[in-house]
Amino acid sequence: MAYSYMPGFGNDFETESLPGALPQGRNSPQRPAYGLYAEQLSGSPFTAPRGANERSWLYRIRPSVKHTGRFRPADFPLWKTAPNLNDHEMAIGQYRWNPASVPQEPTDFLSGIRTMTTAGDALGQSGMAAHVYVANTDMVDDHFFNADGELLVVPQVGGLRFITEMGVIEIKPGEICVLPRGVIFKVVPIDGPVRGYVCENYGAKFTLPNRGPIGANCLANQRDFKTPVAWFEEKEKPCRLVVKWCGRFYVTQIDHSPLDVVAWHGNYAPYKYDLASFSPVGAILFDHPDPSIYSVLTSPSGEEGTANIDFVIFPPRWLVAEDTFRPPWYHRNIMSEFMGLVHGQYDAKAEGFVPGGISLHNMMLAHGPDSSGYEKASHAELTPVKLDHTLAFMFETRFPQMLTRYAAESPNLQRDYIDCWRDLKKRFNGTPEGDWS
Repeated sequence: MAYSYMPGFGNDFETESLPGALPQGRNSPQRPAYGLYAEQLSGSPFTAPRGANERSWLYRIRPSVKHTGRFRPADFPLWKTAPNLNDHEMAIGQYRWNPASVPQEPTDFLSGIRTMTTAGDALGQSGMAAHVYVANTDMVDDHFFNADGELLVVPQVGGLRFITEMGVIEIKPGEICVLPRGVIFKVVPIDGPVRGYVCENYGAKFTLPNRGPIGANCLANQRDFKTPVAWFEEKEKPCRLVVKWCGRFYVTQIDHSPLDVVAWHGNYAPYKYDLASFSPVGAILFDHPDPSIYSVLTSPSGEEGTANIDFVIFPPRWLVAEDTFRPPWYHRNIMSEFMGLVHGQYDAKAEGFVPGGISLHNMMLAHGPDSSGYEKASHAELTPVKLDHTLAFMFETRFPQMLTRYAAESPNLQRDYIDCWRDLKKRFNGTPEGDWS
């Protein structure tokens, strides 16, 4: 089945799956059509400025108060929430992991979440967590919403179908999906076992970064973001709803599906984006630009220009800079960088960083090209070169990213990662030319 979408980022949408289900000229009529219930879902305080005020009106078969019964605690031991301190004994350092293995036993999206890092404080609504997910079965009659933050999902192997209360989104590797805080959904793997990455954003919701002197075009353009049209199911059978709330999980049993929104309008909704739509800009004469030039989405903090989270990608692009070391330079940074690779090869790490893998370079810990990458770039003929068939990304935050016990004790941890810089040579010999032999 092909699902339909509405284009635009942050638009005020309206959609109905039955004719006349969406009220016109008012939000809450005395008797909505089809006997539906009117309900508002707010993603911001009521008094937020107009440009930041986010809410949608949902017209559903049952109000959400009927989608919960008595909650009881649930256990998802590998999904952690910040602050998650002193979880292990491993010292600070630069770290890298091989891809997570898909388990043999039936594992759905929720039980397949494995937290790698946490940062900030979910209760203070700042920071993030970086997860990987592995799954081989769908959630069937289980549903979920996250009260702690929105979820940015980056598939790496296999496609996913997110059946949300506001419509259906399908994504494949090379696309992303953002699920707002509080929106109910379930996940179905489309074509076999799946693996990917998730950024759980506790802070201000993701928005498009300012372009500054770039102007009105390029980077991520609003028209390329897609929001689903209304879709509902009227299913009268036992279902469960799992909720993540202040770092803990709870489950309630209900006798019907909570995915019963027949129509809705507003600007608070899930959306997808094809990363191939990103229009990169870069240096066209000399020097390597800051990676912020590749920002797709940003979660602002209270400090101008210092993000709670930046979602940055490294897509196919041309390198043309003259007299320039073209890979990323060696660097120490106030931001903390969680990096993943969807497919291909990352130009600064030719060896060891494989699709599905992860690297972590925390604040003020030095990083940069490995020895072989440096040698190659230092002696390369500087003709125009296209970096093709590659897609890497970064979850970057102003907070230190604290490793979980799962990450610290993972058999996928590359304990020799630090050795990738071992063969960098001293080239200083007191002469202006240096020693490039």
